[in-house]
Amino acid sequence: MREIVAKVREKTKIPVYERTIENVLGAVLASKDFWRIVDLSEEPLPLVTAVLNTLHDLGYLDFNREVILTLKGQELVEKYGIAKREDLSCKYCEGKTVDVNILNELLKQFKELVKDRPQPKHEFDQAYVTPETTIARIALMHTRGDLENKEIFVLGDDDLTSIALMLSGLPKRIAVLDIDERLISFIEKTADEIGFNNIDIFTFDLRKPLPEYALRKFDTFITDPPETVHAIRAFIGRGIATLKGPGCAGYFGITRRESSLNKWREIQKILLNEFNVVITDIIRNFNEYVNWGYEEETKAWQLTPIKSKPTYNWYKSYMFRIQTLEGSIGFEDEITVREELYNDEESSTT
Repeated sequence: MREIVAKVREKTKIPVYERTIENVLGAVLASKDFWRIVDLSEEPLPLVTAVLNTLHDLGYLDFNREVILTLKGQELVEKYGIAKREDLSCKYCEGKTVDVNILNELLKQFKELVKDRPQPKHEFDQAYVTPETTIARIALMHTRGDLENKEIFVLGDDDLTSIALMLSGLPKRIAVLDIDERLISFIEKTADEIGFNNIDIFTFDLRKPLPEYALRKFDTFITDPPETVHAIRAFIGRGIATLKGPGCAGYFGITRRESSLNKWREIQKILLNEFNVVITDIIRNFNEYVNWGYEEETKAWQLTPIKSKPTYNWYKSYMFRIQTLEGSIGFEDEITVREELYNDEESSTT
């Protein structure tokens, strides 16, 4: 196993351990589909490809439209007692911990309203979650007391969460910022159709400092940041800066598809040490993303040894909830980088 780890380290700068190899091999035992292997292994896609290519080079795998364990590979997994990675999530709530069926009418209305939504743009690293995920977010925020009669700030709205919030009728006020004028226009048009007036909608680049009207005036924020450390600091820090004070909440997704545990540690250091907030919830694979349609333009496509488009929603993220304390502080500085905001060694959707 040490030889495999050493060989993988020659192919990537992402931290790799013996457990990494076990996670990937366990996923291979469960599926021959590359995208499913990434999903089940819960390792960054660029790292999974480095492991698979190394195992292939050493004769443990074959690539023939699928990822196939060779006889030598089977002997390897038996030697180390590697188990198949099975998904035993609750089939009723899909591991989300909330019952979306209770909000079935809201889900139907939301699906109808967003059926002609703008499609994701690679330029902004966009992707959006399933309608069921968006409504599950509403349910989660509501159960935590972060929604009803609260002022909600949405920083970037690929998922059109603001529309679901309007339909729910629960927030006192909503504000939405996004850099994409297509999304802003769509949200404005939908707000008119619904007749929801307590919403402020702005086209805005979050690399710029937030305007005064956004600072320290909201109870809850939700955002879905790119997964570089720079972007996490920018988006989540901006979100915290919108909150009124102690006892306010923030929601955001972080994947294992583009973030190693080493990166998670850096993110958590920022949350705890820089922003002085507390993490109250981390829900595994809560956010399920629709395949964005520009796969062949991404780094993931360049890296994968099996050139086939995904046939199911493989990209998922954990839902984080944070809460502010006395002394919590956001991030208000201007951001001058662009490439580092969207791309790092572990990125795959750029």
